[in-house]
Amino acid sequence: MASSGTGPRRVTIDDVAEAAGVSRQTVSRALNDKGEIGASTKQRVLDAALELGYRPSRFARGLVRQDTISVGLVIPDLLNPFFTEVAAAALEAARAHGWHVVVYDTGDRAEEERATLEVISTQVDAVVGYLSLPEDEIDKLTRGLPVVLIDREHRTERFRSIRIDGESGVHAAIRHLAETGHRHIGMLDHAERSRPSIRHEWFDTAMAACALDASAVARADQSVEGGESALEDLLARHPDLTAVFTFNDIIAIGALRGARRLGRRVPRDLAVIGFDGLQLGTLVEPPLTTVALDTRRLGVLAVDQAARLLTGSGPLPGDELTVGAELLVRESS
Repeated sequence: MASSGTGPRRVTIDDVAEAAGVSRQTVSRALNDKGEIGASTKQRVLDAALELGYRPSRFARGLVRQDTISVGLVIPDLLNPFFTEVAAAALEAARAHGWHVVVYDTGDRAEEERATLEVISTQVDAVVGYLSLPEDEIDKLTRGLPVVLIDREHRTERFRSIRIDGESGVHAAIRHLAETGHRHIGMLDHAERSRPSIRHEWFDTAMAACALDASAVARADQSVEGGESALEDLLARHPDLTAVFTFNDIIAIGALRGARRLGRRVPRDLAVIGFDGLQLGTLVEPPLTTVALDTRRLGVLAVDQAARLLTGSGPLPGDELTVGAELLVRESS
C-alpha cells in the first residue's frame, strides 16, 4: 500500500503464520478456503488474521501498481441523486490525492452490502460509505481495512465517522411553516426503516417546540412514486393538512406530483418541504423548499478521513466531522 511512510507497517502473511504457528502455505490455504487443512487449523489461522488485522496484499497479486491507492465507495442507491452527488464529490476529492475510487451500489440491502464488503476487502486500501450492518460484522468483513462511515457513529478504533446533523435545519423548516400560518403539518418518513428515522425524531421535537401535533405521519418508499402514493394516503387520513415535511427531496418531488393529482395547489393549498438540498429541487415546479446538506463537504470529508487513517494521522476534531443542514426557502412553501 502506498503511503507517506508515516502509517503503521502492513501486517504480512508471515506475521499470521508465526502467530498461528503454521507455514505460509497453510495460511494461504486457510484464507483461500482451499479445504486441504483441518477445520481447527483453519480457524486458528482465521482468528490470527483477524486479531492482527491482516488482509491479502493486492500488490503481491499484481492487480494494481504499488504507487496507487484504491478506495471502495459504498453507496446504497445510485439512482437517488443525493448519493450520486456525494459520490461525485468523493471522486473529485480522491482524484486530488491521485487515488482510484471503485463505487459499489448495494441497493440498500444488507445481503448485498455483506457480499460487497467480502469482495472489496481484498481489492481496495480503504472503505468509505453508507454501511448498515452491525459494526462488529463490518470489522470482520473488512479485514483490517480503514473504514469511514457516513451518517453513523463508530466505536472501532480503525474506523472514522462523518456525522450528519440536520436537527437545526428541520427546526427552522417547521418554524418557517408555523410563522406562515400552518397549524396542521404532516410528515412523509422513510418506509424501509425498522423504526422511525432520526429525521422523524427531529420533526417531532420541532413540532413540539411550536406546540403543534406531530401525529400525522405516513411512510414512503424512496422514490417519486413512493412520495406521491404516501401523500395521497396521508391526506386521505388527514385532509386538514396544509403542509408536509418529507424524509428527502425525492419523496418531496413525489409529493408535489401527488398534490397536483389531488388538485391541491402548491404552496397555496399545500406547502411542501424536502430534506437533502438536491440540485434537482431547483428544476421542479414550483422549486422545492428544502433542508439542505452540503453534499460536496460530505464527500470531501469522507475521503480526507480515509487519507488520515491510511497515513496514521490523527482525526479532525469532532465538530469538524459533522455536516450540518440549513433551510433553503424556495417557492413550494
